[in-house]
Amino acid sequence: MALNVDYVARETVNNLRRNLTLSIAALLTVVVSLSLVGISLLVRQAATNASGRFRGEIELIIFMQPEAQQSQIKAVDTSLQANPEVKKATFVNKAQAYAEAKVLLKDQPYLLSELTPAILPTSFKVVPVNPDFASVAAIKNVYANEPGVRTVVSADDTIKALQKVTTKINAGVIVASLFLLGAALMLIFNTIRTAMFARRREIEVMKLVGATNWFIRVPFILEGLIQGVVGGALAFGVLLIYNRFLTTQLIGNNSIQFFSNFVVDTPDVINSGLVVLGIGALVGALASGLAAGRFLDV
Repeated sequence: MALNVDYVARETVNNLRRNLTLSIAALLTVVVSLSLVGISLLVRQAATNASGRFRGEIELIIFMQPEAQQSQIKAVDTSLQANPEVKKATFVNKAQAYAEAKVLLKDQPYLLSELTPAILPTSFKVVPVNPDFASVAAIKNVYANEPGVRTVVSADDTIKALQKVTTKINAGVIVASLFLLGAALMLIFNTIRTAMFARRREIEVMKLVGATNWFIRVPFILEGLIQGVVGGALAFGVLLIYNRFLTTQLIGNNSIQFFSNFVVDTPDVINSGLVVLGIGALVGALASGLAAGRFLDV
């Protein structure tokens, strides 16, 4: 028996109408599940963005000996400029070091009064290409024993903490996303199973008059697909509203400057929304296809 577009559309709509309450409940649950999946993706992206911003500002500081010769300073500078692992290296002379000290020690005038530009060391502020701890440590080891270098310091603990937090957040997001996707799939699966059970008499009659299994399944598969797509589209809207709220209420609040590091740009939101929409369609089609195949002989 050949498929007819009008028949498929009519039966799909009828299925949704016959189980209107169940369909609405399933749709709302899919929306909530996919919204949480999408928010999890945004949280993951925000954590990555924040980590990138924090880590991008982390510098190694190479302090030269106060009595370091100009040739030694020049050698370190040349080496840094040629090092492929170094993104940027900025030389800080004694006058600039003293200006920084005045800012850092503005609340400690006694200590500041003991400082003069002459006794402060020159230094290089280094931004690595790869801010991972291993790369930072490698650069640190290279210059720690260079002639004229007194010491090399870096925010090792900060780098480790950021990497640890980002890894945990990402792992938690993946687990939560998988759990929620499973819940959405099972919900649509059970919705289609219930719809097929309610129409078991009609299915028996259709099979008796020669309808193929595929002919019977298509309206049920489309029902699940519609639930998944509509749920994904509504979840997409939830993500846009959520991101807007986060931007205006938290990031725009001057008293919560920390959250400014967790910016999720509009392209990231759109990408996450498209992923959610695709997941909704896939879950809806997969769950309804499995249910229609397994429970056809009801």
